[in-house]
Amino acid sequence: MSRPPRARESVLDAFEAALIDGGARSATMDAVAAAAGVSKGGLLYHYASKDALESALLERMRQLVDADVADMVAAPGGVVAAFVRTSVQTDTPLDRAIVAASRLAQAGHAEASAALRDVRDVWERSLRPHTRDETALQLVLLVSDGLYFNSALTAGALPGPIPRGAELDALVDLVERAVR
Repeated sequence: MSRPPRARESVLDAFEAALIDGGARSATMDAVAAAAGVSKGGLLYHYASKDALESALLERMRQLVDADVADMVAAPGGVVAAFVRTSVQTDTPLDRAIVAASRLAQAGHAEASAALRDVRDVWERSLRPHTRDETALQLVLLVSDGLYFNSALTAGALPGPIPRGAELDALVDLVERAVR
């Protein structure tokens, strides 16, 4: 009898949460199994090794990035505006996948580092046709990085400045004018 696909996703969700909450060291197979509500054997049924679990997490991130790009391309306000607006971290599945992958990369995981570089490359390729040159492209990426970084700080003791509402609209407008 095959196991339901939800159990596989629950294990992956638990691994992601363990990475986010405690880093790579706390994301042990035993901790993930317990958090997912499965036995260690049940975890191993879905992911034969920690490497397999890490690879699945990175694949999830890649799929979420592809969906993000599709949403940006379809956004009525344009690709650049959509990218800047979604750079404010709001605990979306993509945000969580990126943070989890970052925790792996911080622990020296080469595949996670490469996957994060690939994410940046995907976004660059998506934005490039909508910016006048490489400098404008870098401006968009750096503004995005700043928004993401500052929104990540709000979860800790040092809240960063995060434009919202009219302030975010004004920032998006400024970035779009600068990159045309």
